[in-house]
Amino acid sequence: MLQTLPNETVAESSYRRIRSDIIFDRLHPGQKLKLDNLNDAYGTSISTLREILNRLSADGFVLAEGQRGFEVAPVSASNLQEIAALRLLLETHALSQSMADGDTEWEARVVSAHYKLTRMEDVITSSDADSAQDWKRYDREFHQSLISACGSNLLMETHSNVFDKYLRYQMVAQSYRGNVASAEHQQLLDAALARDEKTAKKVLTMHIHSGMEHALAVGKFS
Repeated sequence: MLQTLPNETVAESSYRRIRSDIIFDRLHPGQKLKLDNLNDAYGTSISTLREILNRLSADGFVLAEGQRGFEVAPVSASNLQEIAALRLLLETHALSQSMADGDTEWEARVVSAHYKLTRMEDVITSSDADSAQDWKRYDREFHQSLISACGSNLLMETHSNVFDKYLRYQMVAQSYRGNVASAEHQQLLDAALARDEKTAKKVLTMHIHSGMEHALAVGKFS
């Protein structure tokens, strides 16, 4: 469960919780989002919930159905392919900028995020399936750290939203590639620190495409 951040409003906390529950498949694709049920689950007023669901609709995680209410956005193979292509476009560009402009602080962020991710991958390998959500959070942190010196807040925010959509498909499909994904993360770290842009882009392309293909193979998408 997400913790409330300091000085965070009830509306913002509920938004983050509902969004997280969609991403991590606690609210399932196509599920009707009845305001009364959400009010009981999240302790948020009906009017605030409408605002939150409209915001999540703009983010692409919820469908607003007019008078019929709201539902969790469905999933499909074609949508995952589009999301993967957009993620690759954004992340390779931002990675290039970060590798060109990143300083020692950037390197420290990348190394720290990779260390935490590696430790969590060891836990997952030990068959602790309950840690899958934490692992995905560290996966997200690592990829965000790699592009954190790109110099554009808008690019970072756009990438974050696309990454979460990609992550949602992995959670819906319960897709985990084990040691293969871990090896790719190590290769990305090494290439980034060596400022080897060609290798970094090659590994990142393989990483995203392989993740997409694995999710399509094990998931049940229309």
